[in-house]
Amino acid sequence: MGKRHQARELALKVLFQLEGSGDDPEDVLLYHAAEGAGNEDITNFARQLVHGVTANRDKLDTILSETSEHWKLEQMAKVDRIILRIAIYEIAIDRKVPTKAAINESIELAKTFSGDEAGRFVNGILGRVAATAT
Repeated sequence: MGKRHQARELALKVLFQLEGSGDDPEDVLLYHAAEGAGNEDITNFARQLVHGVTANRDKLDTILSETSEHWKLEQMAKVDRIILRIAIYEIAIDRKVPTKAAINESIELAKTFSGDEAGRFVNGILGRVAATAT
């Protein structure tokens, strides 16, 4: 498993814990990084994702709402919603990672943490996001 994948997994865990809590993002990040023995590169990339997603959450949720035709945000599984926010941040805002890589990574995260159906769900939504982001 590559460092970027590990960093996305770490960011997912942090954002999952932060959802609906008043916890400090940096404390949560350092806790999960120590738990998973993430090195400095992994932790720094995860930090960028966590800060990017939290700082742009309203914009990410707007994009997500517009591209998920039959699903409201609150109907989505929490883990799927967070995976999608990370990917949309990378595709539509950060733009430092190729779109295809961000989508593939998100599908793998969804399959690992939510199941095969979630992988297809994430792929469908991110395909629409990618089409509108280019």
